[in-house]
Amino acid sequence: MATDYDASRKTEDEQKEESLEARRLTSGEQDKTSGQVDVDETALAESYELPGADLSNETLAIEVTPEQADEFVCSSCFLVQHSSRRSSPTGNLCNDCA
Repeated sequence: MATDYDASRKTEDEQKEESLEARRLTSGEQDKTSGQVDVDETALAESYELPGADLSNETLAIEVTPEQADEFVCSSCFLVQHSSRRSSPTGNLCNDCA
């Protein structure tokens, strides 16, 4: 049996629990919840919002403000950053992308 020396070590309780689980599964005893079908599957499927759905009657709940004088848009990640995060005085890269 190969041993993975980099794997985290388990306590005796965890090892006993694993061996009990392995014995239970090999003895033919099945998990009681493994064969159950979700009864509310159709109700759950109706609550999904699919991409491309008609959202014309929805309104935005956020306020969008224009770019401020002390901000810039990073040309790599396209996030609006404060001017103190600029990697160089003339460039349009943030410190993270530089």
